[in-house]
Amino acid sequence: MHKLFDRALGAYLGFAIGDALGATVEFMRPREIQDQYGLHREIIGGGWLKLARGQVTDDTTMSLALGSALLRGGRTDLQGFAVGDDTLLRSIGQAYVQWFRAKPVDCGNTCRRGIMRFMHEGTLCGAYNPGDAGNGALMRNLPAVLATLGRDPEFERLSIAQARLTHHHPLSDAATLGIGALLRHLLGGASQSECQNWTAQWVSQNPTFRFVPYRGRATAYVVDTVQTVLHYLTLHDDFEAALVATVNQGDDADTTGALVGMLAGARCGASALPQRWLHRLHADIVRNITDQTSGLLALSG
Repeated sequence: MHKLFDRALGAYLGFAIGDALGATVEFMRPREIQDQYGLHREIIGGGWLKLARGQVTDDTTMSLALGSALLRGGRTDLQGFAVGDDTLLRSIGQAYVQWFRAKPVDCGNTCRRGIMRFMHEGTLCGAYNPGDAGNGALMRNLPAVLATLGRDPEFERLSIAQARLTHHHPLSDAATLGIGALLRHLLGGASQSECQNWTAQWVSQNPTFRFVPYRGRATAYVVDTVQTVLHYLTLHDDFEAALVATVNQGDDADTTGALVGMLAGARCGASALPQRWLHRLHADIVRNITDQTSGLLALSG
């Protein structure tokens, strides 16, 4: 398997694995998880959303919605977007509306508010809102990263534009760009030590996200999310160890799990993902992710 495709597919499948694993213990505290599950390490569904085994949440399905919009628009719309045409961004907004109307298993309040604004006003970006510092824009940005590999300005513009359809806050912007840049680094073959060095440098430039010492907060506030993700990613070089440690922190465990799964999956590649977890994912999700990964990498050129 081509190395870049293996890493990209590892990132996308790892994202879905982390989503499905973490959803079971979302909104629980570590002590509650320990009392109910011991060490939570299997994809079993359930949780507050009462998911079927192997079912994913809004993290994965909203990412797939973004990926579908990018693939429908193709290179023509991406090139138009680069010079100021908003056709692609409106297509992304419509994809989010379609996703919302399909009644997903969950939708965060900020995402709902932004999608409703786009539906009723047609605006591509809301005004700055101090309440928009959640992780909903960060969580779905993976397809934008894959579609713009090797093109820094397009990566930054597309990431911020899709984010601000629902979230307009500098911390959301910084997190979306920072985690996206780290993913690009790992897709390029960065080792664990290189990942740790990159992360230390980024945090020094963005001290709000400093995670040493780790405060043990894994909420949907984007600072807590990023601190949790970077803490467990840099602490463990093994995919399974990093993901299990992350989701057992609880709180917004589907999103922290998805993001650690994405980054650790890019680091190890799809061929090294735990097979028992892959086999638990719903087959249509695996198929859609595999098809999108191929298409988005082709789109990046």
